[in-house]
Amino acid sequence: MNKLPLNEQYQLSLLQDILRNHQIDCCGTVSEYEQMQRLIHSLQGHKQVNNEMNNTLVDVYNYSLQGQNADNIDDHILKHKENFEQWINNLNDLNLT
Repeated sequence: MNKLPLNEQYQLSLLQDILRNHQIDCCGTVSEYEQMQRLIHSLQGHKQVNNEMNNTLVDVYNYSLQGQNADNIDDHILKHKENFEQWINNLNDLNLT
């Protein structure tokens, strides 16, 4: 069975959804962090990602790496709670259509 690649706008929406879930639920999973890393790698290759947007993607990527290796994922999320709104808003400004 062939897998269809996700388009960039859908990848961006999925990344924002995961961040929103972390923000609202204050919990997450290792697989969510791994998914965020894959999404970010794919998005970073898009020509419309400027330096500011790339900085946001790098910040979220670092958050996901640290979370993937955290002893307590819920505590890790709480430590970054103040960043979620800014990250989501920055990603919202990126139009990949």
